[in-house]
Amino acid sequence: MARAPLNPTEAPRMPEPQCSAADHAHMAEALRLAERGLFTTMPNPRVGCVIVREGQVVGRGWHERAGEAHAEIHALREAADLARGATVYVSLEPCSHYGRTPPCAEALIAAGARRVVVAMTDPNPLVAGRGIARLRAAGIAVSVGLLREEALALNVGFVARMRRGRPWLRLKIAASLDGRTALANGESQWITGAEARADGHRWRARACAILTGIGTARRDDPRLTVRGVAVERKPPLKVIVDPRLELSPTARLFDGGPVLVVSAREDAERALPLQEKGAEWIALPEADGTRVDLAALLRELGRREINEVHGEAGAGLNGAFLASGLADELLLYLAPCLLGSGQGMFRLPELDHLDARHPLAFREVTQIGADLRILASCPADGDFMNDDPATG
Repeated sequence: MARAPLNPTEAPRMPEPQCSAADHAHMAEALRLAERGLFTTMPNPRVGCVIVREGQVVGRGWHERAGEAHAEIHALREAADLARGATVYVSLEPCSHYGRTPPCAEALIAAGARRVVVAMTDPNPLVAGRGIARLRAAGIAVSVGLLREEALALNVGFVARMRRGRPWLRLKIAASLDGRTALANGESQWITGAEARADGHRWRARACAILTGIGTARRDDPRLTVRGVAVERKPPLKVIVDPRLELSPTARLFDGGPVLVVSAREDAERALPLQEKGAEWIALPEADGTRVDLAALLRELGRREINEVHGEAGAGLNGAFLASGLADELLLYLAPCLLGSGQGMFRLPELDHLDARHPLAFREVTQIGADLRILASCPADGDFMNDDPATG
């Protein structure tokens, strides 16, 4: 479920190095391998690697889980002695530091690789061009930037967290064609079809956290779990924005998986029943003390190594994220029906002129069952995506 490349109107495609059709094909395979870790690598990036000698693929690998071998190591093990003199295609710069595993750049040098083609540099400050520099210092030819946009789309949350200190926030909304998410009486199940709902769970599965507000928690009593997708890792963190600590201890979201309740008030007595249900509670008030500081919340999630946040909230919280410039992407499912009056997607301040409207950029429009899935970006905070120090 790789996302479409970045829209050229919001993030101009970086020039690619001079590479052959075979280079493109092998890097595309490396990206397909990386996608196999879509649901499992967090908080690490999704990375794939292909090793080619004399036109033949001799090794393949992808990073499966944090703490386990990286993609290059899996591919080198498969290639064995055939890695000597080979070309290595990897979707992210080989690491150059000792973390949970030894540095992959040193492993490629020791294996005798002749050439390494890298889709994008690693935004981790511990690497950030150092792996490429180490390979070149060892006499290995290195090309950087082939299919960079596709690699970036696969790891947009990891890049966001590393370069700006907060995760990528994707707001998922299911609505009628006239933009209504529920009837005036609150009824909303179900506006979109079963196929769209199943697709939404795949987007939940790739996230590190699922976020909602107290209004949605009280009205819909959601479980906020991933269903219908096999995910061999701990479930995403459930984050509830609850300014006045109104969440009921009997809410269904307590039925499995970690829960973080974020309030705008220090009230240990009201928080105690939630903590007794296993929830973690923190207070992050804005200056007025009535609302949660959403920017501080995202910074806190970044500190917890959360890469992607999947928001499923109501119009108020959606509007607050959008108006504050904190939303990165909209995942919209539009059903082929009209509801007329009802609840909208965003609660935003009234505009006096069109120049003040919130710009979006369409990335993808796909039919899912009877519904349309629209992926649209909020381009205001996209400059960090182009901060790539070692292209070429």
